[in-house]
Formats: sequence, C-alpha cells, structure tokens
Amino acid sequence: MDFSRKLQFSETVLAREIDDEMVLLDMNTENYFGLDTVASDIWRLLQEGKTLQETYDALLETYDVDPEQLRQDLKGFVESLIAHKLATPV
Repeated sequence: MDFSRKLQFSETVLAREIDDEMVLLDMNTENYFGLDTVASDIWRLLQEGKTLQETYDALLETYDVDPEQLRQDLKGFVESLIAHKLATPV
C-alpha cells in the first residue's frame, strides 16, 4: 500500500461521534461500523485530508506502539474501508 496517498470517502457514509468512538453508517447498504478510539483517530486524520504517512506519523506520536505493528494496523484498517466501499485511495 502506498502511504503517500490519501483517501476519498464515500458520500453515502455518515459518521457520528459517541464519546471517544465513532459509528459509521453506509447508507447504501445500511450497514453500521463501530470504530474504537484508535480507529476513530485514524478516521478523523484521514478525513482532514492527511496522507496515510501523515496519519501514521501522527499516531506514532500519540500512541506508545510498535512502529511496524502500527503500520500493519493502519494498512489493515484502510484495506477494510476500501473493501467495504467506504473509501477509495486517491
């Protein structure tokens, strides 16, 4: 996965913040997705227009996590967004 890319989010996805977490609703499929605190942070950073690398760097500064584990987790999350047609890389 190219970490220099950004994501474009589907216009049919609604995101609502509840405490430190988010709930996403895909209005096309009516599927709900619950995001934990870290996934919510990823969502917000990507929504701000940050690249995957900028998102990775920001998360690395925020969380005490193994850098390679973070890279794999971020990659997996983005791949899941793409697979569910919630976002596309640009």
